[in-house]
Amino acid sequence: MQKFLIVVDMQNDFIDGALGTAEAVAIVDNVKAKIEGFDGRVIFTRDTHFADYLSTQEGKNLPVEHCIKGTDGWQIRKELDILRKTEAIDKPTFGSRELGEKLCTENEKEEIESITIIGLCTDICVISNALLIKAFLPETKVKVDAACCAGVTPDSHKTALNAMKMCQIEIENEE
Repeated sequence: MQKFLIVVDMQNDFIDGALGTAEAVAIVDNVKAKIEGFDGRVIFTRDTHFADYLSTQEGKNLPVEHCIKGTDGWQIRKELDILRKTEAIDKPTFGSRELGEKLCTENEKEEIESITIIGLCTDICVISNALLIKAFLPETKVKVDAACCAGVTPDSHKTALNAMKMCQIEIENEE
């Protein structure tokens, strides 16, 4: 049986760039250790926007240019990117249908025992992908490692963890 670790949007703009937070900076070492110690396959996602970002629905609701393809802010944090063995999944929105479809295909080849999700931001892209994965693979164990996630705020991080628990997503390392 396969195990997957999904590393969500550990990009410069979310860590210490345009939308960075102290909490995001604080999890980088945890994320690195989790990837290095993971016994299974690792998939990275990358929030990907373009020059027209401010005219998109997301851009109108969050008018802060970030993760514009090709910029330094779009890049995965260097110490994490060197651990990446496959191409990242670029996603234009919070959740990635491509990720869900890829995991379904992998599950058809060989059953997936568990999928662990880590990264940024707990309350936006992590929860979106966790719920999406649970919808694609309802009988697969989906976990989120709280010590390897950070939200927009500490309160919204906790709220997202509680919402995921209610949807039968296991939360590890919760404070």
